[in-house]
Order: sequence, then structure tokens, then C-alpha cells
Amino acid sequence: MIALAATLLLCGTLSTSAAQTTKTKNTQAAVPAPQDYCTSTGGVVESRYPVYGTNNPTQDWILLQGREGFCQYTQASDGSRIHVSLATLFTTKPSLAALAYYAETPWNGQGNGNPASFYCTQLGGSDSFGGVSAAGGGWVELDTIDVVLEACIFPDNSTIDSWGLFYHSDGIIRGIDLSTVLKYQNPYAKGKTK
Repeated sequence: MIALAATLLLCGTLSTSAAQTTKTKNTQAAVPAPQDYCTSTGGVVESRYPVYGTNNPTQDWILLQGREGFCQYTQASDGSRIHVSLATLFTTKPSLAALAYYAETPWNGQGNGNPASFYCTQLGGSDSFGGVSAAGGGWVELDTIDVVLEACIFPDNSTIDSWGLFYHSDGIIRGIDLSTVLKYQNPYAKGKTK
């Protein structure tokens, strides 16, 4: 009798586990990957790597550790572009890059040189391996329009195109209005929904 009860209990546990596994697999299949989401919203997926010294000849560039997936959006009317990391685009949780984009904080005008880099720093981000460094640097993908991308990276690792962020602070949309594609909705917009 005890053996029969143990067998039934074991069979019930295994069938429940199998059902949960099947349910989990089906649920995961229904969620699009960040790359798929990028292309379904009109973007192009790019895989970029960090490089230091991009103001030097290509053979002197220093390839740094890592790789980052970006979604590039291009505006058909003027050819302008904006890039956002796939992780920043796809998360439904707040990220510092998305909050910076939505906030449209005016540039304080501080710094001599690249205003997009100084603006990124003003917001608490960094594009320190590029930006204001005389050697230059950025996120590189060869055979693209923007071979070297200057991106603003925030402490939570959320990442957005420094120039796109800078222009947006002045109400200029480059590539696409990210508020129409970021999965994290604008917390500053009252009464607006996607």
C-alpha cells in the first residue's frame, strides 16, 4: 500500500513538472527576443564593440573587452539616426538612459568641445573612452554609416546614442521618437499611453 502511494505521488510530481516545463517553454517562445523586437519596430540590429583611439589610423585602434547589441533607427525623411542598446530598448523596467531621454533636461552649456559628450556627463552618464578624449573612441561596427558610435552609458549600464540624446533635449527627433518604441513607458507623460 505504501509502495503504491509512493508510486502515485512520484508519477503525479513528474507529470506536474513536465506540465510546468511545457508551460514555461511555451511562454518563453511567445516572448520576442530583443533583436526581433528591434526589427519589428523598424530598427536594424547592430553588434558593436568598444574601441579606443578611433581618431588614430585604423591599424592603431585598440579593441577593448566586450560587445553590445544596438538597435539603429533611421528617419526616412532626413536620414538622421539614433541608436539605443537592445537591453535599454527592450526592458519594461526604468533605466537611466530611458529616463534621461524622457526627461529632456536642457543642456547647461558647460564644457568646451563635444556638447553631446558633456551633456551625457551632465546627466550622470559617461562616454569616457570616446567623447572628450583627444584619442577618440566609441562603439564600432565596420561597414555601417556610423562606423564609430558615441554612446552615453549610465551607471545601470543602460546605453543610448549621445548625439540622439543631446538633440532630443532640444526637442529634435533623430531616427525615431524613442517614446514610441521603448518598452518602458514615459513616466513624465501625463495621460499618455502607448
